[in-house]
Amino acid sequence: MKSKWMITFLVPLVLLLLVLGWVFINGAGVEREPAAPIEVLNVEQIKINPNGFELDVSNTGPEALTVSQVIVDDSVWNFSMTPDSILNRFEDGKITINYPWVEGDPHTILLISENGIITEAVIDAASLTPEFSWDNVLNYGFIGFYVGIVPITLGLLWYPFMKRLKKSWVNAILALTVGLLLFLFFGTLFDGFEIGADAPSVFQGNMVVIMSTILTFLLLIGFDQYQQQRQKSKGYISIGIALLMATGIGLHNFGEGLAIGSSFALGEAALGTFLIIGFTLHNITEGIGIAAPLLKTNPKISQFVLLGTIAGAPAILGTWFGGFVFSPIWGAVFLGIGAGAILQVIFVISKMLIEDHKRNNEPAVSWMNFAGFTLGILIMYFTAFFVKF
Repeated sequence: MKSKWMITFLVPLVLLLLVLGWVFINGAGVEREPAAPIEVLNVEQIKINPNGFELDVSNTGPEALTVSQVIVDDSVWNFSMTPDSILNRFEDGKITINYPWVEGDPHTILLISENGIITEAVIDAASLTPEFSWDNVLNYGFIGFYVGIVPITLGLLWYPFMKRLKKSWVNAILALTVGLLLFLFFGTLFDGFEIGADAPSVFQGNMVVIMSTILTFLLLIGFDQYQQQRQKSKGYISIGIALLMATGIGLHNFGEGLAIGSSFALGEAALGTFLIIGFTLHNITEGIGIAAPLLKTNPKISQFVLLGTIAGAPAILGTWFGGFVFSPIWGAVFLGIGAGAILQVIFVISKMLIEDHKRNNEPAVSWMNFAGFTLGILIMYFTAFFVKF
């Protein structure tokens, strides 16, 4: 019986392999030359130095390609390419162009392949690309500290005030937290789509964001259920929710750091006092959200320090990553993970609120909770006006 059972598995598998082998060897049956060569050359990053431009490129097309000509601002220009002008599939290369660029001016670079396929790279406003140095590391780190850790800590400082509120107000603050997180969830998801679109099309950046979001959400849901089976302490659940929230917000702030660091690297943004104030206003509410699940417990100061670090420090890492080693596909992965973590916290807090109202024979959604939820979304919406750069 067991052998017959295995045969029912092996026969379709063998037939499938035969069909795939036939198609691979003989083609699909329609032999027709493509109207144009299929070539895909991706410009991963443009670095600007005093002597000109350095372009990091990769071949994500189905066949090898050769870069034969470079045009800068409508003029044919000499270039050198390493390791070679011929790139095999998924091979990376570096194109060096000695060009007298002008500070603040736009420049357009056209890379032309041997088959005449053109890849365009645009520099909106030329400025020197920051090089890795300890001064730049400190400067970027300070920016990440100011827009990440500082506002989160300020939000956590409202914990003693919120602790004295009545239970109905505590639930309204939790509903406000759900509103904050829902806005952050969609913001993180859309940021991931924007960054994923810059990745080579063969890697399907948007699908990477979606897969990372779903898998993270399911993984955290399973882990949460496992922990609840082992220990049902109310205090443990509260600190666990706060940790998950801090992790999700931290990954969101990592995305903010990516945007800041990469903008500086491309010379497309100047972080002034107005932007710093905007980030502080926008992120301070995240600290309030992290503190909300702890209102029914008595956490230690060390736990607040831990939560603030988890939520705020990734902004520093994101600024470094964006400024020095930014990769669109990894940015898509991180932001997808952040969106999944935030979605899981929304699920847990919403479930906790509904169960609490059921135990007290109250409506699942009260007007007070609805007002808190709406206020949370509006706070994030209006403070976001200050941080669009």
